[in-house]
Amino acid sequence: MTGKIMKGIGGFYYVYVEGSGLYECRAKGVFRNRREKPCVGDWVDIDVISQKDHTGNLVKIHSRKNRLIRPLAANVDQALVIFAVHEPEPDYHLLNRFLIMMERQHIPVVIGFNKMDLAQNDEEAFLKKSYEKSGCQLLFLSAAEEKGIEELKEILEGKTTILAGPSGVGKSSTLNRVSREKQMETGNVSEKIKRGKHTTRHSELIWLGENTFLMDTPGFSSLYLEEMEKEELRFYFPEFSPYENRCRFNGCCHVHEPDCSVKQAVENGEISRLRYDDYCFFYEELAQAKRW
Repeated sequence: MTGKIMKGIGGFYYVYVEGSGLYECRAKGVFRNRREKPCVGDWVDIDVISQKDHTGNLVKIHSRKNRLIRPLAANVDQALVIFAVHEPEPDYHLLNRFLIMMERQHIPVVIGFNKMDLAQNDEEAFLKKSYEKSGCQLLFLSAAEEKGIEELKEILEGKTTILAGPSGVGKSSTLNRVSREKQMETGNVSEKIKRGKHTTRHSELIWLGENTFLMDTPGFSSLYLEEMEKEELRFYFPEFSPYENRCRFNGCCHVHEPDCSVKQAVENGEISRLRYDDYCFFYEELAQAKRW
C-alpha cells in the first residue's frame, strides 16, 4: 500500500492511505543502514501487519520532489506563513527571515496577515505596499470573522502546504476554519503579555481533501540565517531583481556602494523601505558572523 507520512514521533511513522485511513508503522532497518531517514510528507510503501489495528512496516520511500531542512519535510508545494496585524504585533524581522529561508529552498510563499478585524484604516495598504513586490502572494484574513477563508481554501487545494508563524497569531484557529474534521487545540493569547502559548509540538500533516495536505509546524520565535555568504543575500529579495544590472558597480551589494539603483529605487518608493532596511540589517549580521 502507498501512503503519505503524516507524523513521525518516537520511532513511529503515521501513514495516511487514501480510502483506508491511518497506519502506525515502524521503519525497516534497511533505512538506518542506508542512513536514510523518513520524514513528514514522504510518499511511502508500507506492508500491513494488522488491518484490524492499522499497523504496518514502512518498506520504501518514493523519490522526493524536494526536502526541506527547516522544518524537516518532503514534497512541499508551498508555504503559508501567518502573522497577526495586532496581538501580537508583527515581527517583520522574523517574517523577512522566513521569506529568505523559503526563497533559498525555492518554495513559493503565501503571507497570511491574520486578525484584520483589529487593523487600523491604513494598515492593509501599508502591508500591501511593503510586500507586494516580495514575490509572495498576500492574503488578508480574520479567522474570527472567517474573512478570506474561502480564498485560502482555493489556494490550498491540491497542494501540500507548510503552515508556519509565531505563536499566538492564529494558526490553529485558521486551520480550524479550513479543516472542519480535525479541530486543533487553540492557544489563548496571554492578556498580560499578548503572546501565544505553543499549541503544536510536532510537525504534522493534516488531510484537508483529495491530494490536499497542510503541515502544521511548531510556533517559532527566532530564525537564524546560516551557511550563507553576505554577497548572495541580495538574490533572496525578488524586488531587487529588476535593478540588478543598473548599478554603477558589477556585483553591487546595494548597501555601501555609490550610484546604486536599488538604493535609488528605495528613495523613489519603488522598493519597500521596511524590506530594504531589514536587508541591510541581515547583510551586516552575516558580515559580523564571518568575522568570528
